[in-house]
Amino acid sequence: MANKASIAQNAFVGLSSLIKLLPTGTVFAYQFLNPLLIGGDGDSCKVANKVLSYILIVVCGLSCFFSSFTDSYTDSDGEVHYGIATFKGFWPNPDDKDLSSYKIRFGDFVHASFALLVFAGVALLNDNSVDCFYPSFEKHKKVVVSVLPTVVGAVSSAVFALFPTKRNYIGYPPSSQKSNPPKSLLDG
Repeated sequence: MANKASIAQNAFVGLSSLIKLLPTGTVFAYQFLNPLLIGGDGDSCKVANKVLSYILIVVCGLSCFFSSFTDSYTDSDGEVHYGIATFKGFWPNPDDKDLSSYKIRFGDFVHASFALLVFAGVALLNDNSVDCFYPSFEKHKKVVVSVLPTVVGAVSSAVFALFPTKRNYIGYPPSSQKSNPPKSLLDG
């Protein structure tokens, strides 16, 4: 019975990691703004619409990538501090505490790359994007749109579940015990 409970607990921990890692806020912003920039009709997509949509994709993609390097911790007074992981630790570092355990690791780049990959799959296979950027793709669209997101999602989910992150991204509450974050297989 205890084995079933630990399996369920591990599944829920993996699911919570997936929810934190997937760029849901950025995807929502993109899904909201993209039809406004493209015009909602791929046939009326002009050069200006394409440029604005490319800019939106790049900005949202950078947001997905950058957010993988944000973190938070709770100090001894119970105050939550948000910041950015750096190669030396955590920035900004109030009170010059030793926050070297928050430094950027190889796994952060893996998670950032897969978060970007998930966003790119959603953004570039969006109906409005397909109609505007590559209208001749219409005949192959059904197969790619049904297969590619599933593959990207499955691979990304496997990576996120097998190599959980210890980061508490901005917008998510810090874990209660953050002084010695758990090691991941991707950490050096």
